[in-house]
Amino acid sequence: MTIRAVIVDDEPLARRRIRGLLVEAGDVEIVAECANGREAIRAIEESPPELLFLDIQMPEIDGFDVLRAIGPGRVPVVIFVTAYDQFALRAFEAHALDYLLKPFDDERFEAALRRARERIRQQAGGDLDRRLRALLEEVRGGRGYLQRLVVPTGNRSVFVRTEEIDWIEAERNYIRLHAAGRAYLLRENLGHVESALDPARFCRIHRSTIVNVDRIQAVESLLGGEYLVVLHDGTKLTSGRSYRRNLHALLGKES
Repeated sequence: MTIRAVIVDDEPLARRRIRGLLVEAGDVEIVAECANGREAIRAIEESPPELLFLDIQMPEIDGFDVLRAIGPGRVPVVIFVTAYDQFALRAFEAHALDYLLKPFDDERFEAALRRARERIRQQAGGDLDRRLRALLEEVRGGRGYLQRLVVPTGNRSVFVRTEEIDWIEAERNYIRLHAAGRAYLLRENLGHVESALDPARFCRIHRSTIVNVDRIQAVESLLGGEYLVVLHDGTKLTSGRSYRRNLHALLGKES
């Protein structure tokens, strides 16, 4: 039995690695490789696969948006692929068929593929739909906030707890985490991270800056409705005028 598969990942090296492992498996036909969510939705609609390797974090349309666009009733067996666990690995363990945490080794990949083969043979579509709906509800339903981020650095991954973060800045398609005097570069969208952080602990003060409110030492008014935000370690950040409402709420002022 040959399994039809689609690979979705915005990183070419990741797609190449999955492709190579599937070719070695010998019983999988790759019907499409997609570099973003839009391509994935189109490919799945045009040539429905039985197995989907789906990256979670992608610009504009992420993996969860792809599932919503397709609809749980039409989604094939899914193996989620992620570089970090801010979307709650416990939810994946409870509801998803399987997930691969980058960087994964050959043995871990083979185990996920074995589970996928068994699920496809069973064709337990109703149970799979239920589990996917539960997963989408949990990871995007507002239950709980991001507790940690995992930053890939070469052959290892560094776990950074959100409570340790002083502030976060956007750098094109990346964010830079500043924590305890160190900086970590992570491929992620600042807006996605903001939506997953506890608003009681983190405040967005600029289109490219989020700050941990517990790290703020002082806030000084500037001309033009801006503020200078001074952290306990001496870091000085300037707020954007369009985000002054956030600071007003923090300071107990009316907007």
